Amino acid sequence: MTRKLAWMAMTLSALLIAAYAAGTLVAPALRTPFLRNLFDTMPNAISLHIASGIIAIVVGAFQVNSRLRIRFLAAHRWLGRLYLAAIFVGGFAGLYLAFESFGGLVTHFGFGLMAVCWLGTTFAAYLAIRQRDIIAHRAWMLRSYALTLAALTLRIYLPLSQIAGIGFEPAYQAISWLCWVPNLLIVEWFILSRRSQVTDAA
Repeated sequence: MTRKLAWMAMTLSALLIAAYAAGTLVAPALRTPFLRNLFDTMPNAISLHIASGIIAIVVGAFQVNSRLRIRFLAAHRWLGRLYLAAIFVGGFAGLYLAFESFGGLVTHFGFGLMAVCWLGTTFAAYLAIRQRDIIAHRAWMLRSYALTLAALTLRIYLPLSQIAGIGFEPAYQAISWLCWVPNLLIVEWFILSRRSQVTDAA
């Protein structure tokens, strides 16, 4: 029951973020001044990054649900291909944006390394399933989706930092790492704990 509630909360959050992101694509009035600047200076990159991110965060939420995966295996495979394509587009667009990100080298490296890890973990998941290694595939997909959820954690940390009165630049520099590194650490703990449970059961 706890895992089901956690998945429902995560999925609802992902859908809300996706809805907001879709709104910024079609309704410029919803864009923050910072986002308006990105659309003015790098419209193609930010549009591709947001559009592919919407697909990834929505599709990924249903891909990590084991019950749905088992019940709708054919759909899982096709959605997996869609997720892979979305990460490919969004990851490279994100890497391009990282080199132009506000905040200097700290954010360049923070967002740039996140994009590399996003692409890398997803490609590793693809290679694992091609080799029929389902356990490794699931682990890499969880890591990939943890990075996809950086879209969610970033939008939590940014307003909190403003409420706390932290200047935008130092906050943005810290968040360029905080939005994804803790996500990876949490999912890595989950993967390791699940492995230990399987080992103990054996």
